Amino acid sequence: MKTKSNDDSIEVAPPLAFAGEECASEMVVPDGDASLEEQLAAKEKEARENWDRFLRERADLENYRKRVGREKEELLNYGNKALLEEILPVIDNLERALTHASEESQGAVVEGIRLTHTMLLTALKKFNVTPIEAVGTPFDSAYHQAMAQIPSDQHEPNTVVEEYQKGYMLKERLLRPSMVSVATAAK
Repeated sequence: MKTKSNDDSIEVAPPLAFAGEECASEMVVPDGDASLEEQLAAKEKEARENWDRFLRERADLENYRKRVGREKEELLNYGNKALLEEILPVIDNLERALTHASEESQGAVVEGIRLTHTMLLTALKKFNVTPIEAVGTPFDSAYHQAMAQIPSDQHEPNTVVEEYQKGYMLKERLLRPSMVSVATAAK
């Protein structure tokens, strides 16, 4: 319903009501129970609560987006961990073969193993896999797994003296700890 003002140039529409709500002009004020100001204050309070709820939901949505982004990045950075863990025993066996092979008796075999070992390590470096240097460093349970303690006068106590199996890092994260022997004070 539109009405015209006195100058006939501006049309004024009646106030709109939200679904399920009455217009303020159509509200019935019961005698003695509540005043129009109290009803208005209640509606303002409801509007503030709705606004606060909207802001909380918006923050929750933003936090969800950030969490999904972090999880996606985590998957991209460390998703190939299982594959790399399967490759590491191959490196271990190649290193054992190199350690126990005699260069005089089997020069071509040793050279082939060396080339394969080098190629495999180069491929792992492309995926940000690096070996942990353990021998001669202080024992750190975050990177080393102690397999034995060896009394020694030649090494400081709590120093890695022998490495049974190399440990590896995937970027900044431990992929596999080094299996080591640790020096203790000689008796």
